[in-house]
Amino acid sequence: MMTDATLKITVSRTPSGAAKNEIPEAKLASLATTRQLVSAEDSDAGYFRNLERIGIELNAPQLQAVRHSEGPLLTLAGAGAGKTTMLICRTGYMLFVRRIPPGRMLLLTFSSKAAAEMRERIAALPGVTGRETAQLHARTFHSFFLQLIRRQGVEQDIFSSTQRQHILLKQIMRELGIQGPYQPETLISLLSSYKLNMLTVSDMPETTAGEQDMKRILLRYEQWKQDNGQIDFDDVLLIAHRMLKDNPGLLRSLQDRFHYVMVDEFQDTNELQYELVRMLAEPRRNLMVVGDDDQTIYSFNGAKSEFILEFEKLYPGAAVVTLDINYRSTAVIVGLGNEMIRHNVRRRAKTLQATRQGPKQPQYIRPVTSDEEAQHIARYIAQEVAEGRRSYGDFAILYRAASNSRALLEQLMLQDIPHIEYGEGVLLYDHGLVKPVVDYLRLSQDRRDFQAMESIMPSLYLNRERAMAHVRAHDQARPKKGPLIYLESLPGLRDFQQEKIKERLALIRLLKPMRPEQAIAYIRRQFYDAYIETNENHKMTQHKELQRELLDELETSAKRFGTIPELLDFIGQVKLKSSKDAAGKSQEQGDRIALMTIHRSKGLEFPVVMLIGACEGSLPHSSALEADRMKDIYTKESGLQKLQSALEEERRLAYVAVTRAREELLISSPSLYRGKKAPVSRFVLAPFQSGEAQAGKQVVTVPAWLCTRKPCKAWTRIGEAEEALEAKECPLCQAPMAKGSREVPA
Repeated sequence: MMTDATLKITVSRTPSGAAKNEIPEAKLASLATTRQLVSAEDSDAGYFRNLERIGIELNAPQLQAVRHSEGPLLTLAGAGAGKTTMLICRTGYMLFVRRIPPGRMLLLTFSSKAAAEMRERIAALPGVTGRETAQLHARTFHSFFLQLIRRQGVEQDIFSSTQRQHILLKQIMRELGIQGPYQPETLISLLSSYKLNMLTVSDMPETTAGEQDMKRILLRYEQWKQDNGQIDFDDVLLIAHRMLKDNPGLLRSLQDRFHYVMVDEFQDTNELQYELVRMLAEPRRNLMVVGDDDQTIYSFNGAKSEFILEFEKLYPGAAVVTLDINYRSTAVIVGLGNEMIRHNVRRRAKTLQATRQGPKQPQYIRPVTSDEEAQHIARYIAQEVAEGRRSYGDFAILYRAASNSRALLEQLMLQDIPHIEYGEGVLLYDHGLVKPVVDYLRLSQDRRDFQAMESIMPSLYLNRERAMAHVRAHDQARPKKGPLIYLESLPGLRDFQQEKIKERLALIRLLKPMRPEQAIAYIRRQFYDAYIETNENHKMTQHKELQRELLDELETSAKRFGTIPELLDFIGQVKLKSSKDAAGKSQEQGDRIALMTIHRSKGLEFPVVMLIGACEGSLPHSSALEADRMKDIYTKESGLQKLQSALEEERRLAYVAVTRAREELLISSPSLYRGKKAPVSRFVLAPFQSGEAQAGKQVVTVPAWLCTRKPCKAWTRIGEAEEALEAKECPLCQAPMAKGSREVPA
């Protein structure tokens, strides 16, 4: 153990609260490759000898997937298991050994970067000509189907500018007179989630005022696109799907053209993409999908692990190959990931093997607050770089939600430590939900701050432009210390608006002497929390980052300051530093610390990973802990099943974070999260628990329905009303369930 002398943070080899001190370690894999596995007598030996000459040696499961010929194939590719290498080599095998024309193959993936890497690596294979590379289709879903609809006469422009989308949505809200706290990014995400589940805006519910408002906004948005000849990327897939359904001849021509379809990152597939792939692969069914159900983390975009879990249901007799040798991480990191993810019930059983040992074991810290966490990590990185052991570009800091990065960003900015944040680039204090609260604080210190006045108008249910024009006109004629008083004479006010204005004027005066966190808590308690939750619009967002966590983070930040002016001065410093840093930033990491959400990190790897906020309420996120009470459009599950699914996805997030690390891993679990006590994340503790009893928890046996179909492991308690039933349908896979029992925490 070692201790930071200033912060007194203990760095440990096991997390706080661990029931055992054994460090999980993955088994080392056999290093047998094609050199040993493919003999000179094999008819395809020449191909593998050519690969070996350029440094590519495949292991046994990779070789099995590469040699697969006709029919459906599911390749389960564990983290760091060399799936891209396998895909490239299989493409080459089909070209040179099986003599399949390149134009007969279609490789689909999710990012243009991944597609470009595939094309580049295929072109580098021995014997591949430029002509063959040009004929091969290695494309993203969107680029492939955009080309298809363009050739069928669809000429609308792609409305892809996020900034323009946000400006348009704000304009639509003004035109409709909707003043609610609807964030453009939330609205765009909601619209996308409907389209990718093959639904339309017309399918949106209207049971609350908030749902009605959002439906009106999005209907107007869709109408604007239609009137102005615009479509978005989700429309591309919808239009293509409709074309193929309505035009059997067009579909048949694609099926005749592409005899072999391969899909990368299959766990990220949503219902619309899955349906498009299924249509293309018929009737030959030469479909190869590559993915890892343990890395399904995009359910808010409609991704479903069921497509992997139930692959053989749609494709009976499909071959299944598991790439279970990790080439990325050391044995202790792979072992930690294995022990973490095995606690999920709905998954394909797989245990990754490692290929190398490492000198460093994962480390764990238990700071008190996120600010203490940030100070320790910033100091540790700076010391590692100063002493020549690491460069800044070796480090990645991962977190569950964007708001978790506030304390670290501030530390890195103020200490001039090189970093790059892969996110929206919006400071906490500038976020659309947080800024009005900060501006109430500004008005408490300077009641003539006109910019702050403009910011708070929607929270008074007033039209921003009209109300400010009225205040400015009257103040110009007769200046006052508190110009907001002129709102009381705004024509056309309703009684409730008159009342709100009086309440807010009094509130602003009361705030002035308060401590910052007191003032923020008072604003929230008096009206702001109720305001942002008006119409229950937060229940509709599929991002599962609850809006109130941003305000919780603001309160956490404010606790460091004794007066409101001190907090406002600090915010000014951070904003100034941020604007200067932003001017010279590119998207390339270079020699800078990378900060990103776990979602953003999938597919990447770093020498050193630091996972922050690994505590209950953050990871698993509070939205997952409340999943049984939240609305969404992705699942028919309810109650306990919905909660279990949400927690399993959170565990997959923790697994993805851990498996990004190549050499070193540090996991931080603050004991206070947003001002409340927070136990160490259950996912972090699980690898160090030898059963529920040894973890200090009592277990009881309860009667339960157990799914009889493998590999489904679904179960539910038997309710009193179900005791007389002999059988029941599984809510996940619809197979029969039988009576049995399960052990659960008491």
